[in-house]
Amino acid sequence: MKERVWGCMAALLLTLAMSVSLLAGCAGRTAEDEEEPIQVYLWTANLYEKYAPYVQAQLPDVDVEFVVGNNDLNFYKFLNENGELPDVITCCRFSLHDAQPLKDSLMDLSTSNEAGTVYNTYLNSFMNEDGSINWLPVCADAHGFVVNRGLFEQYEIPLPTDYDSFISACRAFEAVGLRGFTADYSYDYTCMETLQGLSATALSSSAGRKWRTAYSDPANTERVGLDDTVWPGAFERMEQFIRDVHLTAEDLNNNYDTVTELFQNGQLAMYFGSSAGVSLFREAGIDTVFLPFFGENGEKWLMTTPYFQVALNRDLEQDEARREKAMRVLKVMLSAEAQNIVCNGQDTLSYSQNVPLRFTDALQEVRPVVEENHMYIRIASNDFFSVSQDVVSKMIAGKYSAAQAYKAFDSQLREPRDVSEETVLTVERTYSNTFRPEGGNEAASVMANTLRSIYGTDVLIAEGSSFTGSVLQADYTEKMAGYMIMPNGLLAYQQEMSGAELKETVKAFVEGCEGGFTPFNRGSLPVVSGIAMEVQEEHGTFTLTKVTRDGEAVRDEDTFTVTCLAAAKHMAPLLADESRMFEGGDVHVRNTWTEYAAQDDAVLAEPETYISLR
Repeated sequence: MKERVWGCMAALLLTLAMSVSLLAGCAGRTAEDEEEPIQVYLWTANLYEKYAPYVQAQLPDVDVEFVVGNNDLNFYKFLNENGELPDVITCCRFSLHDAQPLKDSLMDLSTSNEAGTVYNTYLNSFMNEDGSINWLPVCADAHGFVVNRGLFEQYEIPLPTDYDSFISACRAFEAVGLRGFTADYSYDYTCMETLQGLSATALSSSAGRKWRTAYSDPANTERVGLDDTVWPGAFERMEQFIRDVHLTAEDLNNNYDTVTELFQNGQLAMYFGSSAGVSLFREAGIDTVFLPFFGENGEKWLMTTPYFQVALNRDLEQDEARREKAMRVLKVMLSAEAQNIVCNGQDTLSYSQNVPLRFTDALQEVRPVVEENHMYIRIASNDFFSVSQDVVSKMIAGKYSAAQAYKAFDSQLREPRDVSEETVLTVERTYSNTFRPEGGNEAASVMANTLRSIYGTDVLIAEGSSFTGSVLQADYTEKMAGYMIMPNGLLAYQQEMSGAELKETVKAFVEGCEGGFTPFNRGSLPVVSGIAMEVQEEHGTFTLTKVTRDGEAVRDEDTFTVTCLAAAKHMAPLLADESRMFEGGDVHVRNTWTEYAAQDDAVLAEPETYISLR
């Protein structure tokens, strides 16, 4: 075993900046007054930019520690197994089936006010066999058919209103030499969502819900396959659709770029995609509309993916004060204002009765479908992604009939999975990622110090979201070692600079810069290695007062090699300064770290006191 162990982003809205500046309840606290923060793990760095500052601004008396985690339930399973499950978890690529191992560690939210606001139609998709509910969905990303209405009008073909007219339109376009429909079937999610979307009626029926609950039941000790009531018909409808729209093996080569290029060039009338595509093509001057799946009995359905699901750690129930704070955080996270921020100007299609629907022109045609609560939440277990791609691809290629596809899908779901992986990294002690005013974030310091050595630099500066939580006393596989680094394109930039330039660079990270990211709470302050910094906090804003090296103030004439860890868009203001000749930015930090962690002689650095916050 081996022992091893910028934040500049898009400017916040003025109202948000004003709200953050009012965090007076966070100012003036001493180390003795510190309480353990409420940890909220975000599945993407995008939520760190506006969503997290908004949530914090609404709770000035609650210390919230936002961490950019990973969009993988196995990551949280790993944290749970090592006693470090955070207070609040978010995940996008989610299924109740994959969340089974976490059930006993999560709060039952079934009787909470927040669960009570979710329409039962959708809440049923998150209910365990025993009636408990651990996860709640946060607004919908809608998937359906992106349609070039201009082409329909040009060739005087009626827009589809049901399945038969959809197929008639495909045939009419083929008669004039155009493709009626295709999609990016090189991707697993397109295969999976087409299969389910065509049978949303059946999968949402009582029989469909019964199977879904059994498939996701944590009490099942054996792997669950398909039922013989709902699923045989689903594959028959998929087979009929493939035949009706003339999908062939050539369609399996289609990626997103291929399909959208055909659509933009007027060679394709319809493709399967998200509502965002409508706005994209309208901006390009193409008259585009969005249509739902046309199901059995004339019903219409939208395929939806929650922007994320949220759950709470059951350990919160052992401390009523912390539980109350976490429930307040959850309430803000699910509020209408917060969900609108998540949607980032797109349509707000919430699963909650308390959040008004907000339609842009892109979704006006499917408003009745949404109002009927016909927003089907996909079954998105890891198995369903992989097996759907295999089986549906073979159906499209003509290798499987409906009956053969059903049998193959069922068989693969029931097969035991070998998930064992080799340990590449063994850590002998746990380092906490809780920020302390005197010292900073211990785990982040360990990672920053280690990376400074890897990059061979005098100083390293990293945005506060660079690392994904505590460094655990655990055996890490290569995948889990990689998950120690923030997933969303963290890059490394190097430059040799003077002491004066170094202090200006640190200041940009601590105080923010024009067009860039401004730290919104203590946990979002940068992490440094090779130097230490003194920071003054006042009413939720931060001022850099001193930078030292080995206990001595950094002099303007000193020289340093400096590495900054940042996403490209966060680093943009510094890169735009022609006097700063940064190099690098072409290799992800995660790749560099994972490669290092797998080496036999890798060593984990010790943490240092890198900040004094007053």
